[in-house]
Amino acid sequence: MGEATEQFFASLPARAPDILRGPIDGTLQINLFADGHTEHWFVVLRDREIRVSREQRPADAVWESSADLFDRLVTGSAQGVAAMLRNDTTLSGNVLLFLVFRAFFPAPPGTRDPRAVVRERHTPPPIRPQSGRPG
Repeated sequence: MGEATEQFFASLPARAPDILRGPIDGTLQINLFADGHTEHWFVVLRDREIRVSREQRPADAVWESSADLFDRLVTGSAQGVAAMLRNDTTLSGNVLLFLVFRAFFPAPPGTRDPRAVVRERHTPPPIRPQSGRPG
């Protein structure tokens, strides 16, 4: 298991109040496989809180992925929905839990908010003072 994944799961409880804004109540079992074994992460999303354990339990949704892909997701070098569309990862159960959970993944390096890009394109140039010479 990658260090990035370990740090990601450890950071979830502290980050949850800022990321979970709407009502949510569910459990997500994340199974990450590598080198012939599987690591299990059990995530409880409730209100604006997250609890994480290493249990393997029945859940509202089960997400399975390679540990390598998950490391790339938690570092922003891969995207969860794109990975699902390519069948690099699978989800069964309540898809809404995955859609909420993916908000914890960082954006790819260099990604910018499209609203900021539009503002930059449509902001008039600053007015520069005249030199004082008659025109």
